Amino acid sequence: MAILVCGGAGYIGSHMVKLLLEKGKEVIVIDNLQSGHRIAVDLGAKFFLGDLRDEKFMDIIFSENKIDGIIDFAADSLVGESMINPIKYYENNMMGTTSLLKFMVKYKVKNIVFSSTAATYGEPKNIPILETELTIPTNPYGETKLGVEKLLKWCELAYGIKYTALRYFNVAGAYPTGEIGEDHNPETHLIPIVLQVALGKRENVGIYGTDYNTPDGTCVRDYVHVMDLVDAHMKALERLENGGNSEIYNLGNGEGFSVKDVIESSREVTGHPIPAILSERRAGDPSILVASSEKAKKELGWEPQYTTVKSIIETAWKWHKSNPEGYKK
Repeated sequence: MAILVCGGAGYIGSHMVKLLLEKGKEVIVIDNLQSGHRIAVDLGAKFFLGDLRDEKFMDIIFSENKIDGIIDFAADSLVGESMINPIKYYENNMMGTTSLLKFMVKYKVKNIVFSSTAATYGEPKNIPILETELTIPTNPYGETKLGVEKLLKWCELAYGIKYTALRYFNVAGAYPTGEIGEDHNPETHLIPIVLQVALGKRENVGIYGTDYNTPDGTCVRDYVHVMDLVDAHMKALERLENGGNSEIYNLGNGEGFSVKDVIESSREVTGHPIPAILSERRAGDPSILVASSEKAKKELGWEPQYTTVKSIIETAWKWHKSNPEGYKK
């Protein structure tokens, strides 16, 4: 009985595949390699190059393999891009998972763990953010993820599919040995951008706004290590396999780290001065976004192992220092 990982060649997906294989699971990966890396899953998983929306392709996957559960990471995830090309996000994020669910119904696969996002909340009124917070997305990326969450609810009622949706915050870090890690083009995440300065690939890092109502005036975000994140996916899948009900969980450290915290910790880890340029605020950047993960801790038995931003950056630096150009093309 195999676990199907959709988007398994991506940053988070590849770490999920590695963990599943370490747990002795049979793993099948689907990825169209739009942003993933084939080399990241040369680990023993069965790999299929294709798109969730290709029905002939999907029929082959499901008919030729006995799939017991699904973990779905396949999505476009750039907030800015979603604002200028919303059709792309609706087509890929919503139609991709809709197609996947169609084949789950056809082949009677009953369990799915869905990779959702804190962007479903928009600009929350309460910090830390609980799962009961209003979901009012402010961009098409968050809207499409919320749309899939709602579809999952109706699919449970109609077809008996059990689901767990995991809303997570800023994912960072790499596999502890540095074997696999984060490689995006373009790079939009703060920690790899800061580390690119340490590698000499950028001259400086920008700090957008120093007058927020936070301890040091810069934005505060909740960072969760990629290995802690995939551990939560594993626990969510096991809970469903053991008859658990459908649920939505936040995943974060429950503690915020500011932009200046990230830069200063990166200086300590890399030994590089990492010049920073102060700039005006960017429109739409909330001052603080921090999750409450108490529900996941209580119901999934999840406990993050990387609880400081420095420990997260140390693993990211091991990967980036060994692979300054990312995966070999």
